[in-house]
Amino acid sequence: MLATEIPVASSSEAAADDPPWRDFRVWALAELRRNLERDFLWAPVAFGLGASAYLEARSEPSLWALAASVAALVAFRWACLRWSAPRWALVLVTLASFAAAGGLAAKIRGDRVAAPIISGERIVRRVEGFVVDVASPGAGGQRLVIAPVTISGLAPERTPTRIRVTIGDVPPPAPGQALRLKAMLGPPPPPAAPGSYDFARDAWFDSIGGVGFVIGDVAATRLDQPPLRLRLTMAVNAFRWRLAQRLVARMGPTSGGIGAAMVTGHEAWITSAQTDAMRASGLAHILSISGLHMAIVGGFVFGGARLLIAAWPWLALRAPGKKLAAVAGLAAVLAYLVISGAPPPAERSAITASVAFLAILFDRRAITLHGLAVAALVILALMPETAAEPGFQMSFAATAALVALAEAWPTPVREISTPWWIRWPQAALTWLAASVAASLVAGLATAPFAMQHFNRVAVWGLPANLAVEPLSSFVIMPFLAVGTVLEAFGLGGPFLKVAGWGVDSMVAIASRFASAHGAQQIVASAPSQALVVAFLGLMILCLWRGRLRWIGAPLALSVALWPRPAPPDAWIAADGVTAAVRAGDAAVLLRADAKRFGAELWARRRGLIPSASALYACDRRTCAPRPGAPARLALAWSRKTPDAETLSGLCVRAEVVVVRAAAPTRTPPLCADTVLLTGEDFARGGAAELYRRPDGWRVVWAQPLRGDRPWSRMLTGDVTSDR
Repeated sequence: MLATEIPVASSSEAAADDPPWRDFRVWALAELRRNLERDFLWAPVAFGLGASAYLEARSEPSLWALAASVAALVAFRWACLRWSAPRWALVLVTLASFAAAGGLAAKIRGDRVAAPIISGERIVRRVEGFVVDVASPGAGGQRLVIAPVTISGLAPERTPTRIRVTIGDVPPPAPGQALRLKAMLGPPPPPAAPGSYDFARDAWFDSIGGVGFVIGDVAATRLDQPPLRLRLTMAVNAFRWRLAQRLVARMGPTSGGIGAAMVTGHEAWITSAQTDAMRASGLAHILSISGLHMAIVGGFVFGGARLLIAAWPWLALRAPGKKLAAVAGLAAVLAYLVISGAPPPAERSAITASVAFLAILFDRRAITLHGLAVAALVILALMPETAAEPGFQMSFAATAALVALAEAWPTPVREISTPWWIRWPQAALTWLAASVAASLVAGLATAPFAMQHFNRVAVWGLPANLAVEPLSSFVIMPFLAVGTVLEAFGLGGPFLKVAGWGVDSMVAIASRFASAHGAQQIVASAPSQALVVAFLGLMILCLWRGRLRWIGAPLALSVALWPRPAPPDAWIAADGVTAAVRAGDAAVLLRADAKRFGAELWARRRGLIPSASALYACDRRTCAPRPGAPARLALAWSRKTPDAETLSGLCVRAEVVVVRAAAPTRTPPLCADTVLLTGEDFARGGAAELYRRPDGWRVVWAQPLRGDRPWSRMLTGDVTSDR
């Protein structure tokens, strides 16, 4: 019997017969399987996207529909576990469950904070109430948050829980005082332009149901005792205000204003020049109590406690020094949170720091991506509305990038018996490299959000932050912390003096970089979907482990690379009081002294530079275009409807006529071919953008983009038109 030979191919021949993409496919699948085990890191991402979807929805979702979707997804996940579904399917269902839970949490939170909102236009009202806190100053000066007891013209059940009023450039009263005042009050402002940030939504979640400005003097009065919770809140805020005043008195108004802001959160003494310099240099984040401040205070107390415990041999041999130091750091963070007034950025940072210290207490690594995921989930569960806030987006992206950098940073080799003249320069170079890498990574991670939300790029932000980092980490915050504690005994002067020197140096550095050539560039906002893509790209870069993470790099650049749509030719404020037109790269303001904040916000969002022009003739009630005006737009901002002669004169000179008041009972014949926008249009549509087209003008309104939501009190309707 003849044996049959079966040829056996060599390994090289077998590899040659395989498709060229087989090795890549095997490698990619192996990397995917490894990353499926890190699904928990993506849980806060899914939760936040679900909360953001609720906040951006055009109509109010049903609570029961959201709860049913969460229950169905949880049941489906249980079924996947029961019948051993593939790992990838289980991960997808789990993340979908977190996304649905985020939407449900946001809905529950929105219903819980529901409070009355003043409706209609701003009118003069008499207010009696308590000063809850001194808010950050606005364009009109100092602002107060007031808990009203009575507001004229409003029944008790329709009286807002909180209102915010501007009092001008006068010393604000301390929290806890009972006041009587007269103010021009109205609902929180709608978006300044179609698709721009909705400040009224923030006011809804802060239970602020009215905003305005004070007319005349503010007088003290006597009112019945408020509820216990309000009394406690005002007592804490009064302590913070007295502490801020004492810091300013000790350090001086120039450096003390910034010092008080970094300790108590009160920015009442910071000048506009200081704010502008800090923004242009990319250092504005130092003025807001956030993760940097919490990390410095908590880390300083943690390190100091460990040093003191180690210096006491009896205690060091009998107690876990690291855990005791973690308790001290946790207490310092919580105390700092109370002193700062617990603004949302400070709350988020305190939760993140608390998770790190609790990890030490439970023998876990303090700084890990898992710890960050836990902190983010806690923050989003307690305050789902933060998912849409620029502050949370930037802090979460920056922290994730820094933690990912820390995990990837090579561990230095500990050398034995190395001479100090070699060891110290090596340590200095290592610290410098780590500082440059951290500042660069944090800047790149926050850049998409800064461009999209604030339309600013600080060109010299990296060197400015590198120059200021040693001052803020080793001089300003530690000496402020020690000086603030000792100031209770009258002994904080020397420490606060050193902190003031650091603040002055920081402001000088900020001014130097802010005055450098091209320090600040204005960038138009990209379409909203570009920010979502960029965020997912950043998360892939930070959370994925392996070479496939670099797929996220081009996605992270979406905001910078996404094509911008053609900017509108004109903008009109939500109340029809002012307008602006585009002239090349400039936004020409028809009334440079009215509603300037909204006009500048719109201009920056479209990548334009605000400017005034003599191409529009304005009197006490109207503005009309002169020959050569970039757009033939006329404006009548009086509360009274213009007479037929005035309106006809505007229609003859303009293609678009904006009337703040109600429409005339009979439109003049000369206005038949004119786009006439009146008070009824603005009541339905809010702010408007106008696009010139060959067949006429296209008007896009803000209100339809907001939809019918609890914080959207304007009448809705189909007011996007082609005219």
